Formats: sequence, C-alpha cells, structure tokens
Amino acid sequence: MTTWLNSLFVDHAFLRIPWRNWGVVESGRLYRSNHPLPWQLAEAVRRHGIKSVINLRGHRQDCGSDSLGREEAARLGLVHADQPFESRGAPHKDRLLRLIQLYRSLPQPILIHCKSGADRTGLAAGIWHLLEGRDAATAARELTLRHGHVAAARTGILDAFFELYAEAEARGIDFETWLTTEYDETALRASFRPQPVASWFTDKVLRRE
Repeated sequence: MTTWLNSLFVDHAFLRIPWRNWGVVESGRLYRSNHPLPWQLAEAVRRHGIKSVINLRGHRQDCGSDSLGREEAARLGLVHADQPFESRGAPHKDRLLRLIQLYRSLPQPILIHCKSGADRTGLAAGIWHLLEGRDAATAARELTLRHGHVAAARTGILDAFFELYAEAEARGIDFETWLTTEYDETALRASFRPQPVASWFTDKVLRRE
C-alpha cells in the first residue's frame, strides 16, 4: 500500500490515470508514453505486443512508480532497461550512445517512457528517427506542446540539440558521425537561453524532473 500511495501522490501518478500521453513513434517497433501504471503496461503489451521497456528516468529506489513498473515488467516477461536523461539539460553524449545501443539490441516493439512523456521521451523518440535515416526536422517534431513539451522553458534545450544537429545535417554529416566527432554538450548548455516565465512554469507548476 505504501508503494501505491507513493506512486499516486508523491510521484503524481493519479494524473497519469486519465492522461496517458501515448504516442506511436513507429508502428510495431517503438511507442512512447508517460510512466505507465501496472495495468497500463499490461494493456500496452496486449494491444501492441510490447517486448521491452526503456525507462528514461533511471532507477529510483524510493519511487513507488519505479517499483511497480519493474514488478509488472518482470511479471509480463519484458526486458526492462534504464537509460536516464535530464529534461532540462544538454543530452550527455555517453547516454545517447547507450540509448542507441539499446535501440539496436532490445527486442521490439519497445516502449520508452519518462515521468510525463513530454521531454526526455520526446528526445529519445527523436533519436530513433535520426537512426532510421530521417531528418532533424522530423526528429524535433517529437517534442511538441501536444505531449506537454514547452520549448520556451529550460526543457527547450532538447529542441536546441536537434537544431544544432540540423546545422551539421545541412553539411551532409550523418547523425552518429556528428554525435561522436562534433557534438559538444558543454557548448550547447552555455549557449542556450530559456525564457524565465516559461521555465518557472515547467519547474514549479509542471515540476519537470
């Protein structure tokens, strides 16, 4: 009971009961959502044949939603992997490279999720498109207000990441080459300027991680 109370009221899972924030990145291969409750994960398996889950929040020992999700994934026989990202920081190169490795090694279909399914999930979905040979504009469209992403806030640094790659793309450089040879997360962090009011809203009202 303590685990459920923590999930519902400390981790705000009660908001995720009516608001699923579900999305199809590529049918039969990759799906996105906010952090699923156990029955929501079971439903995703029934409807879409999910075989693997990538948790973009990372392992949170004191989080009820984390515990419930791991238990349900094990019960369903799913592969569960952790690859944490920040919603308001420049994506770390080593974490991006591990996400790529997970995409290429895990059984499909895969479900990716963070807490709200807005920012980190949008980033990871965009990375999928780039690996599939799609352009930066297509990748950036996974970061939308429809999913709860606010580009003007500190979370907009994820949009800036795709914009930065778009400049290299225009020079004919593929994503993985750019990521390993040119991408500078420190420079991206230093150059990004969010809007204060939008940042207050995402940090204090939406309480993005």
